[in-house]
Amino acid sequence: MGNKVFIYDTTLRDGSQAEEVNFSPEDKIRIARKLDEIGIDYIEGGWPSSNPTDENFFKDIKNYEFKHSKIAAFGSTHHPKLNVNTDDSFKKVLDADTDVITLVGKSWDIHVKEALKTTLDRNLEIIYDSIKAAKNKAKEVFFDAEHFFDGYKENKEYTMACIKKAYEAGSDCIVLCDTNGGCLTMEIKEIIEQVLKEFPEPEYGIHVHNDAELAVANTIVAVNLGIRHVQGTINGYGERCGNANLCSIIPNLELKMGLKCLPEGNLKKLTSLSRFVAEIANLSPFKRQPYVGESAFAHKGGIHVSAIMSNPRTYEHIPPEKVGNRHRVLLSDLAGKSNIIFKAKQFGLNLKKEDPIVLELLEQIKNLEMLGYEFSVAEASFELLLYKTLGKVRKYYELIGFRVLDAMQKEIEEPISEATVMVRVGGMLSHTAATGKGPVNALDNALRKALEGFYPNLKEMKLLDFKVRVLTPKDPEFAGTASMVRVFIESGDQKQRWITVGVSYNIIEASWKALQDSVIYKLFKDDREKGNGI
Repeated sequence: MGNKVFIYDTTLRDGSQAEEVNFSPEDKIRIARKLDEIGIDYIEGGWPSSNPTDENFFKDIKNYEFKHSKIAAFGSTHHPKLNVNTDDSFKKVLDADTDVITLVGKSWDIHVKEALKTTLDRNLEIIYDSIKAAKNKAKEVFFDAEHFFDGYKENKEYTMACIKKAYEAGSDCIVLCDTNGGCLTMEIKEIIEQVLKEFPEPEYGIHVHNDAELAVANTIVAVNLGIRHVQGTINGYGERCGNANLCSIIPNLELKMGLKCLPEGNLKKLTSLSRFVAEIANLSPFKRQPYVGESAFAHKGGIHVSAIMSNPRTYEHIPPEKVGNRHRVLLSDLAGKSNIIFKAKQFGLNLKKEDPIVLELLEQIKNLEMLGYEFSVAEASFELLLYKTLGKVRKYYELIGFRVLDAMQKEIEEPISEATVMVRVGGMLSHTAATGKGPVNALDNALRKALEGFYPNLKEMKLLDFKVRVLTPKDPEFAGTASMVRVFIESGDQKQRWITVGVSYNIIEASWKALQDSVIYKLFKDDREKGNGI
């Protein structure tokens, strides 16, 4: 039994089946590159024959080089009425041209009879032929034994026959699936023990869903029994109640069981990965998520605060830095000051509790967060606020005014967006206009046009992502289309990326605030690198 556990991420397929999650091909590529960066072993890109998004992903992903991860194409065993040469859907999986292919097949007799509407013997032929064909095409082939545990409980002999047939065909790993997510941990343990005793030859994997809130526990017990291939999703995203959450599984395996999942030093990237995927999915990160949640190491006044200030081990089961998280102190004045001081240190500033600037900044943050600002993601906006309060951000320009016009002449034509911006830079007025793909793009183009003559380095900056979230209103009068909205803008240049935030009931104003912070942050960080006035 080895010390290495191979992590197989299925966020791009199973995760995209979650309610409210919709990934574009570009989203999927960005997530895949982030997964490669942290060192995930296998990335399941999707089902090439199921939709255009997945087809485009497998075409586009060939343009990128992956340092660690292997890309897997997912598909089903061939149709009962066809064969590996006549089933176009099956052939598209092979034609995705990936080094890894994962095929899901029926292992519960009720599904064979009622879903596939074929005989038990025919299903065994389908499994064998499909894996054999995939093995001739890819370097590695995995077989997902769908509904394995439910099938084992009802017809052990047939379920075992399915995985034996997959092994005979050359499957490199037999993945035991709790597809309905309803098995208890003691059931998982007992069945895996019996399988390993009766049929120990294959390499086994585990794939469980979370319908009984046991996906992580069921995965851990499988690994404890010797399974070394683990499937799951980032943040546990998935259909119904979700899949096994890799953001909990990986640190449990590494920090509690001493097993290796990621390359050395990469576990500390886990929290940023969790929040990155949440933002791409346009979902609020779950604050109370173990290990990576904002509240995972948060403490509220009283004896907890005084204890962790002297020794964090008193109320924290691991050092949060190991997973890239941090401990937070909430609510009390002392706790708020400590939080400000801790964050300031990350930017190289040594503040003290008695500094008036700490109280001033604390008050500003509390007021802004009441409005809906979220600085844990938009760290560039927080950094600007910190330095502005310290009086260390110069006034790069003064806004005189802006106007955004949207016009639509005919229903069959695209709307026209135009923005005009007037700013004063060093006593000089700059008044420009620009069009764009939508009002925010037009506003971005107009602002850059107004400033690039004074600040040529803005040409290096690109707007990389734009997310809008409607905030839950505290007053019913401001619900629906009158709700406050929060806009996150991710920008970048050749050296780094940064995220800024804006909040308003007016989506254009919220976008302007985030856009303006993004531009000012670029100018500010370039000045700081040159040592200009910082």
